[in-house]
Amino acid sequence: MSSTPRPSWDEYFMDIAFTVAQRSTCDRAHVGCVLVRDRRMLCTGYNGAPAGLPHCDEVGHLMIDGHCVRTLHAEQNAIIQAALHGVSTQGATA
Repeated sequence: MSSTPRPSWDEYFMDIAFTVAQRSTCDRAHVGCVLVRDRRMLCTGYNGAPAGLPHCDEVGHLMIDGHCVRTLHAEQNAIIQAALHGVSTQGATA
């Protein structure tokens, strides 16, 4: 049996969010999000361009007031993914 302590639920989902962040297509920040309800993962998302549009790492940043408007936040992307797949986010946390 392993002597490594089991991670808490928060640590478990944060570790998944860090892994999801590795999919980010923005070279300014790599952020991942996990939507969770009742200790169950509902959906994930990472920061980057909306599906089907060019990514920052391909065409550069579109900066307005210090923010790249080409990039969705990881939380936005997770909510969009949930909506696309018919997953309710009511009562979920990110």
